[in-house]
Amino acid sequence: MGIIKARKLVHEYIRRDEEGNVEAIQTALDQVDLDVEQGEFIAILGHNGSGKSTLAKHINAILELEEGSLWVDGYDVSDDTNIWNVRQSAGMVFQNPDNQIIASVVEEDVGFGPENIGVPTDEIWQRVENSLRSVGMLKYRAHSPNKLSGGQKQRVAIAGVLAMQPKCIVLDEPTAMLDPNGRKEVLKAVHELNREKGVTILLITHYMEEVTGADRVYVMDRGRVVMQGTPREVFSKVEELKKLRLDVPQITLLAHELRQEGLAIPQGVLTQEELTEAIEQICRSF
Repeated sequence: MGIIKARKLVHEYIRRDEEGNVEAIQTALDQVDLDVEQGEFIAILGHNGSGKSTLAKHINAILELEEGSLWVDGYDVSDDTNIWNVRQSAGMVFQNPDNQIIASVVEEDVGFGPENIGVPTDEIWQRVENSLRSVGMLKYRAHSPNKLSGGQKQRVAIAGVLAMQPKCIVLDEPTAMLDPNGRKEVLKAVHELNREKGVTILLITHYMEEVTGADRVYVMDRGRVVMQGTPREVFSKVEELKKLRLDVPQITLLAHELRQEGLAIPQGVLTQEELTEAIEQICRSF
């Protein structure tokens, strides 16, 4: 079994009136299946309301399982006695780092989680140092989080999760509130954690350029997984993604439009280098 295995997950949000009568039911997850192996980098795409965040909250046991089955690191999420173990195995990073940072000094914030689970003091400080170093924030350990940029705050939030030593980190649109430089900072830190530490990553995003380096991509729409595959396989379906109100990376879109004009550009181009090479090959053929 992989680190995350979901089968036929269903979750509904029910809106009631003042008297408790049901006014509306919104199905946020509709028979969702998910398989993630240890060490994978998985990206989950979808427009607002597609069910991405609801899925993330199930993986971290924030929402109660209504229907279907979900296993995280071998623990059955539906069993209340497993919730503590599930949350230690799968850490969560939210959109707004200010919602996760609670201390007035960076190193104290990162050490808050390990302290709460009874990690010995010497080990806590070792974890704090290692975690901050992993996200490139060690030199800011004595700073106030309030004086950091958005990208730096998000890296501190990731370090706080990392100090808990989870096998998996779920990032729910962690760059949504950041500028382009902040997004680059956070993505670089996340990819390094995955590549160098073997941490499993689930990145939930609506920025197409953020998922080109993922191992696999899941695309969600109206609570269902409607497409999955490698980034190249998914982004080769430009017209299908447009119907789902999703964009594709600018380079991929340019390659698609050139192909429609008759140029022999391969499908699923992801980088500028790939497009340049394809154009050079066409030029050499003349």
